[in-house]
Amino acid sequence: MTESPTDGDGVAFSDPTYRAAVVDLLGVIAYGEISAFERLAEDAKLAPTLQDKVALATMASAEFDNVLRFRERLESLGADPFEAMAPFRQAVDSFHAHTSPSTWLEGLVKAYVGDGLARDFYAEIAAFVDVDTRDLILTSLERTTHSEFVVERVREGIVADHRVGGPLALWGRRLMGEALSQAQRVAADRDALSALLAGGVDRPGLDLAAIGRMFNRLTERHAARMAELGLAH
Repeated sequence: MTESPTDGDGVAFSDPTYRAAVVDLLGVIAYGEISAFERLAEDAKLAPTLQDKVALATMASAEFDNVLRFRERLESLGADPFEAMAPFRQAVDSFHAHTSPSTWLEGLVKAYVGDGLARDFYAEIAAFVDVDTRDLILTSLERTTHSEFVVERVREGIVADHRVGGPLALWGRRLMGEALSQAQRVAADRDALSALLAGGVDRPGLDLAAIGRMFNRLTERHAARMAELGLAH
């Protein structure tokens, strides 16, 4: 298991590059949570039943609660939360613009698969930050899993009309491609995040082989989610 820095005595945050990386990481996750909240609220308009609307509203509420948690952590680090989120608006908004669902089922698949990919990616990076930050990230992302509700509804949709299965499987692959493209772009564009992944003299990092293994894990988890939805092929 990778050892991460500790911040009990503030040593980790005495490194300005490390602090900038944590602020970037929290900023991009926080903005992603805002976007997820907005998207789920929009998706609720397509919900076929009142029960489904309430389920999506509950999911959206959990996303917004996370925004408040990340904002509080950023403020505790002396960072402006809105300045921390600003550099990532274009990348996150671009992802959502290129993956706007046109049906209720597409919205559900995106909520499950897209958000799952984001959670996996940030969880991988969280292995390289201090314990407090890592715990915040992992517990917050765990609170917003939507598996049971989404899996049930998507599988019901496929049973009701088997013709939707093929297009939804293609939709899932498209989400995967767009998500990985944006994740790579974000990591490459932010020097502090790149430095965090690369590691340093006193911090472990990822070499090219390890990065390859990380993306293989992301791909495998995506395939497992698609299988759970009944969209393995």
